[in-house]
Order: sequence, then C-alpha cells, then structure tokens
Amino acid sequence: FRDIHDHLIRVTDLAESYRDLISGSLDAYLSVVSNRMNEIMKVLTIFSAIMLPLTFIAGVYGMNFENMPELHSTYGYYTVWVIMIVVAAGMLFFFWKRGWIGRGRPKEESK
Repeated sequence: FRDIHDHLIRVTDLAESYRDLISGSLDAYLSVVSNRMNEIMKVLTIFSAIMLPLTFIAGVYGMNFENMPELHSTYGYYTVWVIMIVVAAGMLFFFWKRGWIGRGRPKEESK
C-alpha cells in the first residue's frame, strides 16, 4: 500500500503542477488578448476624438439660419473645408507628437 500511496502523491503533485502551468498559460493568453483589445480601443478613441470637432463644425454650418455671414460668401464652403482639414491635421499632429500614433516620441514623465 505504501507504493500505491507514493504513486498517488506523485500523481497529485504532477496534476497540481500541470494545473499551475495551464493557469499561467491562460493568464498569458488573456494578457495578449487584452493588449490587442487596448490597441483597438486606442485607434477607435483617436478616430472618435478627431471626428468630434469635425462633427461639431459640420453641425454648426448645417443649421438653417439666415444671418450666418459665411452662407453668402463666395468662398464660405471652401473656408469650412479648410478649417475642418486644419483641425483634423492639427489633432493628428498633436497625437503623433504625444506618441499616441505613428512613431512620435512620447514625452518623458517627470519623476
């Protein structure tokens, strides 16, 4: 019986080792999935942040008011487009400079 008992203890220890190994593998996999999800969320957040002011500008100029001076301007339409492009480019540059997109350098945090 002592031999059987030793085998059972060894099998139990082996099962616990495998359980710990599988648990560690699962944690590593979930970490990789979480990192991928964070990258996707980062892209969606940056896209939304760029679209927000553009939507606001389009909403303001989409209102049906008679006394908006830009409505009767010859270049009003093009001016709004230039403003929207400059805002989007400025935000992209800001995000790039902060290191949130592309290969910009992230600012070093003060210690």
